[in-house]
Amino acid sequence: MENVYLGRQPIIDGESNLYAYEILYRDDHKQSNVGSDRYASASVISSVLNKFGTRNLLGDRRAFVKIDEKFLLNDIIFSVPQEFFIFSVLESLEITARVEERLEKLYKEGYLIAINDTVLTEETLQKYKNVLKYISHIKIRIDTNISVGIEEMIKILKANNVKVIATKIEESKQYVIARTLGCECFQGYFFAEPKIVENAKYEPAQLNILKLYNLLLQDTNIDEITKEFENNHEITLQLLQFINSGAFHFRKKISSIHHILVLMGRMPLAKWLMLMIYSKSVSKENERSPLMLLVKNRTELMENILKTLQPNVKSNMLGEAYFVGVLSLIDTIFSEKLETILEDMNVSQEVKDALLKDAGILGEIYALIRDIEAFDTHAISRFEETYYLEAGVLKKLILDSIESVNKFEKPTLYEE
Repeated sequence: MENVYLGRQPIIDGESNLYAYEILYRDDHKQSNVGSDRYASASVISSVLNKFGTRNLLGDRRAFVKIDEKFLLNDIIFSVPQEFFIFSVLESLEITARVEERLEKLYKEGYLIAINDTVLTEETLQKYKNVLKYISHIKIRIDTNISVGIEEMIKILKANNVKVIATKIEESKQYVIARTLGCECFQGYFFAEPKIVENAKYEPAQLNILKLYNLLLQDTNIDEITKEFENNHEITLQLLQFINSGAFHFRKKISSIHHILVLMGRMPLAKWLMLMIYSKSVSKENERSPLMLLVKNRTELMENILKTLQPNVKSNMLGEAYFVGVLSLIDTIFSEKLETILEDMNVSQEVKDALLKDAGILGEIYALIRDIEAFDTHAISRFEETYYLEAGVLKKLILDSIESVNKFEKPTLYEE
């Protein structure tokens, strides 16, 4: 049975919004070909269109897909729906008359073409001079592209309506450099890197959420919890909007916090509070930040992988799995060391050990999720072997979580 790994990596625009994805693909039976120029373009596109579905994998975003010269020059390329993909041609591609003619035709047909991970130099600009008008994006690696004159070269590209994307951006300092140079989009998980501030203090809203969270998970009287919620008008308003939005199917509209506590229970409310803290704005309920989407994906995977490994897992253990996922990026929000934040929260030792030491089954799953994000398919395979998982089990869980995140971000796309 084939074991295909399909992943996606976010590309963020200058306003910290999700711009697009790059689709990552690897076939277990073709591991040795991963480093070659054969990127299995047809397999990637076929998988997205036929096996998994564009909406399930991409939501309403476009996807960058690497293509080689053979795929570029094959007429099958015109069967690919132009609204879903941006073809990313390899830097090694030689710009022959035939290639130039094909790029022009694709451009006129409405397809978007990108140059993949190139080193930006005068020679690069010269190489693409005649086809620049057909190119929509160019990806450059900042870690290997700090050369004299790069700012001017980026200006030239932008003047030709080419959007410049900085890739391999995993740290904030790389993001700052790329932005200063004039790059417009950024690929990588830099947005999840915590910026620790010495002697940092929680913002009042953050402190309120932590207080409510601790009250919910302690044996606090329900009237006291209700009063604390009612003292936090902004949080209460968003909670009422969330409850009445259709996410829950209560027969009557909910009108009080006390009513919500009785119907939902403490654990679901605590989960909601922790997820809400990642929201970019309490007034824009349909806007989900990339960080919020990442933490949503982690919580989905933590729970679903645990249920796969332990089908009879108890609800309290599932709750701990959720909190490992939701707390894994909390230091990014609070600008405080994770150890310090966890000391202020009512979480179990198992959750702390998983987050700080990758210890226990929860820690192993958390480490696996980071491997999934890094598209480390060797580590994913090792996990499957360790737990005797059949080929395709993790792939399905990964794709299910992606679909769930897409629904979370744009629920109206999935309404019948």
